[in-house]
Amino acid sequence: MTLFQLAAIFVALVALGGWANARTFKLPHGVAMLFVGVAGALALSALQRLDPGLASARVLVASIERLNFAHAVLGYLLGFLLFAGAMQVDVSELARRSISVWTLATVGVAISTLIVGVGVWLAAGRFGFALALPWALVFGALISPTDPVAVLATLRRGQLPSSLRAILQGEALFNDGVGIVVFTALLAFATHGRLNSGHALLEIVLQAAGGLAIGLLAGLIVIRLMKSIDDYVTEVSLSLALATGVYALAQALGLSGPIAAVGAGLLLGDRRAEASMSEATRAHLTTFWTLIDELLNAVLFFLLGMQLLVIHLNPGEAGLALAAIGLVLAARIVVVLPWGAFLHIRREEAGANEILVWGGLHGALSVALALSLPSGAERPLILAITYAVCGFSLAVQGLTFAPLTARISRSRERAKANK
Repeated sequence: MTLFQLAAIFVALVALGGWANARTFKLPHGVAMLFVGVAGALALSALQRLDPGLASARVLVASIERLNFAHAVLGYLLGFLLFAGAMQVDVSELARRSISVWTLATVGVAISTLIVGVGVWLAAGRFGFALALPWALVFGALISPTDPVAVLATLRRGQLPSSLRAILQGEALFNDGVGIVVFTALLAFATHGRLNSGHALLEIVLQAAGGLAIGLLAGLIVIRLMKSIDDYVTEVSLSLALATGVYALAQALGLSGPIAAVGAGLLLGDRRAEASMSEATRAHLTTFWTLIDELLNAVLFFLLGMQLLVIHLNPGEAGLALAAIGLVLAARIVVVLPWGAFLHIRREEAGANEILVWGGLHGALSVALALSLPSGAERPLILAITYAVCGFSLAVQGLTFAPLTARISRSRERAKANK
């Protein structure tokens, strides 16, 4: 089966699944696509068991297994999705919350990595799994960053105050670049036994700062070019070149491609960039990147569900998977508690802790990092618990986040009315 034929099947399933969801279930689009992917994976597995000689099912499964999900996410989809997501952020509100965003995206990732890593190491021993501490820390690093795709998609449905929205958006957009560097350093430690913490910290700073500088500089150049013309087709194509170019250039220079894409997207989506384009261009640009965001989101969540064909879940690992879910939530509470308490004490936002904890979703990025692990005894176990944590996060947290924010919003309104 060719790549085009496989893509045609995927697009058809995504479209039909989206239609069925819009007609009946009305679930969050990303969650619905995840369920469609899981259903497709289970159906193919059942077909293979019922009729092992069925050639079409065998060919389709083999094609999906050959698909490099990690490369598809990290090499292609992530740059577009981060750029599109960053264009939706209120830059002025993000600037006001910059300290909390950068703290959560850096120190928060480090603390969560340590809590989850050590906790999973202890839990693995308790459940009889041989998982060394360095590999448990690798799991902590890949699961600690909140997933920008999942978070941004979920926030669109929640009733959030602008401050909490900016914190969750900013954290999700910036912490994946930091998380990838931490993951790479700990992976080198697990495989080669060497960890230079000072060097790793310097790498995080250099890659993040360098990626951001490239994104902002390229964004300024593109805005200047847009200002000199009034042709929405050319200007939209310039934005597309910006999204792909900064991501590719930063990666080629050994800097953070994700943060470069975020920096460029923030600049192009800022209100101050509106002066460089006509009303028609702004409308076409917004529509184009909204469609890119929605369509690639749907494809990404569908592919994530289909990874059940590649990631084999063992019932014997259920205890460790549940422990990992609990540890990830516990680490999230520890990380956001100071900022939630700060907002609560200042009476800025009611329910800040609940929203910041429940809005920290994990998804495709973590699974992609887990799939990029080298072959070894630890890889299947890490893959399984990563998929379990992400599945819980997307299905449970993703489905209940909007009702949670609605309940908190109603409580806030009642409190104001009683004053």
